[in-house]
Amino acid sequence: MKPKQAQRKPYDVGDYSVPQVAASMSSAPSSVPTGFTRPTGKTSAPCLISPPPQAGPSGAPVRLGVMASGSGSNFEALAQAITAGQLNATLPILIYNNPNAGVVERAQRHNVPTMLLNHRDYDSREALDQKITETLREHDVEWVIMAGWMRIVTPRLIDAFAQRIINIHPSLLPSFKGIRAIEQALDSGVTITGCTVHIVTAEMDSGPVLMQSAVPILADDTPESLHRRIQFQEHQILPGAIALAVEQTRCP
Repeated sequence: MKPKQAQRKPYDVGDYSVPQVAASMSSAPSSVPTGFTRPTGKTSAPCLISPPPQAGPSGAPVRLGVMASGSGSNFEALAQAITAGQLNATLPILIYNNPNAGVVERAQRHNVPTMLLNHRDYDSREALDQKITETLREHDVEWVIMAGWMRIVTPRLIDAFAQRIINIHPSLLPSFKGIRAIEQALDSGVTITGCTVHIVTAEMDSGPVLMQSAVPILADDTPESLHRRIQFQEHQILPGAIALAVEQTRCP
């Protein structure tokens, strides 16, 4: 006898009722409405983005310092958005903490300087964050982007760039904070999850939300299949969220 699966429980996403959003996703026409994206290939279900991304910011290019630990797909999304003129920014430095991180190769292709700060070489998180802060300041970084940075940051870094550190998390915060957010969503029985770009504060995954993308959970989803669809949406919203955050601080 097969075990009974957990019933998918609807919940609210911002101003949208999840059953309504799910219905609009499943029946969306070929011309996707504003605020929706339709991934290519097998992941064809449209996803709702709020607020809809826009190019920017206006004025001088913003100097972004990127921190990454892994393959660097979100770094790649940023670099491509800059090249395409969708994000008015420069990348003066990439900081990574794993010697074999794939993000390094991506940075080299885009001619972005890199700095290895291996967390294993430091006695404490604070010592690592102090060195990160010094490196970012040496490169005149204005905003810090945690694009898959798999380390908890401390007030040493957060206070140095107060309200100017941005993180992306694979859930619709405040749901499913912390590690294994995708597995948490699948285990909970919800019908929609997604990703969130937010400002970093001292409390983990709790800072002000900049932009979110709602991703439907399909009946046959695995952690791997859901991760692929969420990651696609991360690449869509990260550049636009950065533009939004910078524009808000530049407005009088």
